[in-house]
Amino acid sequence: MNPQQSDTKEISKTSKAWSGWQENFTLIAIALFLALLIRTFIAEPRYIPSESMVPTLYEGDRLVVEKVSYHFHPPTTGDIVVFQPPTELQKRGYPKDQAFIKRVIGVPGEIISVANGKVYLNGQPLTEDYIAEPPSQPFPPVKVPEDQFFVMGDNRNNSNDSRYWGFLPQENIIGHAVFRFWPPERMGMI
Repeated sequence: MNPQQSDTKEISKTSKAWSGWQENFTLIAIALFLALLIRTFIAEPRYIPSESMVPTLYEGDRLVVEKVSYHFHPPTTGDIVVFQPPTELQKRGYPKDQAFIKRVIGVPGEIISVANGKVYLNGQPLTEDYIAEPPSQPFPPVKVPEDQFFVMGDNRNNSNDSRYWGFLPQENIIGHAVFRFWPPERMGMI
């Protein structure tokens, strides 16, 4: 083998190695871009930081929050939503990027009240088999304004919710909690 053939083989090996690195880098960049795209616009994981949604969700549970459906229709009564804190909560010291999770109890135009340990929607008591215990404090009737929602935690007596800080603006909603993936023994749809 002459020196020129040896140099050509070395250049060919180097070129193949560099081509392999470029391909790997491109695949990693595409994967990162897709992950960012999915997390930003389609779905993202979240964890439960408090006991306000017990017994439905426990502190430390991990969820998938989908972000697409509310672009086509608004949340409905019973949906569990993840949201950025409204202005009133931010005034009380909660950072804008701290996510909250609660259940939608009232949608625009509905009247919500709490009396005698029951939540009333348009004057009718809600059947709530998902709560930890009946709410202990009354709450006067309020009408949910346009583009806003009334939300409550399932742990009614241990929840910082619309009874204390007001209505949730629709633009603050990040998405709909749909699937628990941790812990494995409670994995499933929410």
